[in-house]
Amino acid sequence: MRPEQFVPWVEELLRGGHTVHVVYEACGFGFSLYRQLMAVGAHCYVIAPRKLDEECTRVKTDPRDATTLCQRLSRYLEGNTRELAVIRVPTEAEEQARHVSRQREQLVHLRQKLEVQGRSLLVNHSLPAPAHWWKNQTWSRLCKLLPAWICIRLEVHRPALLTLQQQIDALTAELEAAAPADVPAGLGKLSTVVMTREICSWERFRNRRAISSYTGLCPGERTSGSKRIPGSVTKHGNPRLRAALVECVWRMVRFQPNYPPVKKRLAILAKGARATGGQRKKAIVAVARHLAVDLWRLHTGRCTAAQLGLTN
Repeated sequence: MRPEQFVPWVEELLRGGHTVHVVYEACGFGFSLYRQLMAVGAHCYVIAPRKLDEECTRVKTDPRDATTLCQRLSRYLEGNTRELAVIRVPTEAEEQARHVSRQREQLVHLRQKLEVQGRSLLVNHSLPAPAHWWKNQTWSRLCKLLPAWICIRLEVHRPALLTLQQQIDALTAELEAAAPADVPAGLGKLSTVVMTREICSWERFRNRRAISSYTGLCPGERTSGSKRIPGSVTKHGNPRLRAALVECVWRMVRFQPNYPPVKKRLAILAKGARATGGQRKKAIVAVARHLAVDLWRLHTGRCTAAQLGLTN
């Protein structure tokens, strides 16, 4: 069966009076199959990717994976909800809005890659290598110090870098324009929009434990009997949301020093504090996790920014 034959085959089963349940792992093919199946009346479940070869046989084939997924689906429908980690599929509007911030992120990574390639050429020849060598003001000073052949090689990258920067600035302005007017100081309009669009809907989390788990900032644990070993954060969830939260917290150390979670750890996080790198990382993760919960409370109307200790 070819991929394009699958949905018509499901429609034929539905017309025959069958109830159809479909399960597949979230992957690079997106959610179009989910939407097509739901539109024709089938029940579709998109699950988080997982290791299906649990017995470690080192034999992984499509028939084996399909059999394992069907067995798990059967147990899930019988009431064992732990068999499948069903994810929430975003709407088309949510996916389109989210793509703007993700596209900006991709362009930033591409700009950084080209920028580093130029700096690498300069460093290899023991020449000055400023961070933003390609920008007009820096380039006008730098090209006077460089050999002619180096300038020719760097000029290959400059048009692409300047174009990328224009596109990044345009996407940044678009995202910041979508931010609410009353963003608390330190959160930032861009970060607020990125986090909201990655979350898609703050209302989908039932409690603070659910939002904390989604950020991946909860500590891991290995427990057996009376022995309990806490571990590093699970990183289970949305990495873009996690990065935005940590970035926000570092700004809030400066702009929101009286925010209760920050104030509690200000002796570790403040500039010039006598703390090791490990202590600062643990503190920033703890504040980021608390901030995610407070933002959930704020966006779902459970409390106001003033009640959380956030100022504008």
